[in-house]
Amino acid sequence: MKKITIGILVLLLCAHTHAQKFEGIAETPPLGWNSWNTFSTNINEQLVKDIADKFVELGLKDAGYEYIVLDDGWMAKERDVNGNLIADPVKFPSGMKALADYIHSKGLKFGLYNCAGSKTCAGYPGSRGYEYQDARSYASWDVDYLKYDWCNTDKLNAEGAYITMRDAIKTAGRPMVFSICEWGDNKPWEWAKDVGHSWRVTGDIINCWDCEIGHGSWSSWGVWKIINMRKAIRKAAGPGHWNDYDMMEVGNGMTDAEDRSHFAMWSMLASPLIMGNDLRVASPQTIKTLTNKEVISVNQDNLGIQGFRFSNENKIEIWLKPLNKNSWAMCFVNMNDKPIEINFDWKKHNIGDDVNERNLDTKKDTYTIEDLFNHKNLGSTAKNLKGRIGVHDVLMIKLELK
Repeated sequence: MKKITIGILVLLLCAHTHAQKFEGIAETPPLGWNSWNTFSTNINEQLVKDIADKFVELGLKDAGYEYIVLDDGWMAKERDVNGNLIADPVKFPSGMKALADYIHSKGLKFGLYNCAGSKTCAGYPGSRGYEYQDARSYASWDVDYLKYDWCNTDKLNAEGAYITMRDAIKTAGRPMVFSICEWGDNKPWEWAKDVGHSWRVTGDIINCWDCEIGHGSWSSWGVWKIINMRKAIRKAAGPGHWNDYDMMEVGNGMTDAEDRSHFAMWSMLASPLIMGNDLRVASPQTIKTLTNKEVISVNQDNLGIQGFRFSNENKIEIWLKPLNKNSWAMCFVNMNDKPIEINFDWKKHNIGDDVNERNLDTKKDTYTIEDLFNHKNLGSTAKNLKGRIGVHDVLMIKLELK
């Protein structure tokens, strides 16, 4: 009996050692939509179908968005008699498989939410102790993406809990993007590369430029609070494993200029581009920003390098992101409360990315300059870059060798 027990333990240890996440997916940051920022738990079957329809109608699918993810509140308040998760019968009378089929019929992909704790953040059944059973349910419903939160996780080890669900997804046999959402409290950029395809690096975002909104024991963070919260984590990002700066607030009440800057920066940071607005009532300007293929291409660049802050002087932030074919993306963000003029002399700056050993040598080489939001050629680095940037707006350019 003792020998048999030891043998079983060895087999289990070997299985754990060789378990891994699904590879070959999320090789570039995932693009999609999530229900939480606008709808919280007030979601239903028709809403999700309407969003899927809007993906096609508004050109979002053509721009590269593919995942439609239901956040907290999709399930019934209790599991069934066999311990299975079930969809809320009022909100989703046709069930998750039928909804997944509808989304897939549009050429899109389907995502769900759960939590590593005993209950989700909104009080619905969590996956603690049900990881393998839940993963089998997701696979049977043809789920393509799992967002996995971190509420009600008393005494759980974060890395261990996420490894358990990773292994459960692998065992269930259906490839899914595994989106780790433990808010950066346990430094997932140090351990999650082989566990998930992305990991949240901060607490929840909120639709403001640079604010903090307290909720007692936790806070929501504005766009620039989130950007400034973590240091020296960019080296953790790369194909199949991304720092996630949270779902976007584009179209949720900031100015159009702030939305452009927000979208540009998430693209520069190689963060997943997950929309969080109501696409049924989105303004033409919001859709214009969200479907800008030139900006999206910066996010989707297959080199997979996260951008970095180059300078911050006179409340003008300059960010850089190396791209493939020796190209670069560059953002000038106006943090002032008034418009500003820029006059950037390429020959006065030594521009490089020490982490990835890449240099933008404008003294030796000449690069063409393309304005990605205005779709204009701005000449080349042979002359100073001049322009006017509005309040909290951005000049986002792509530099290519002539």
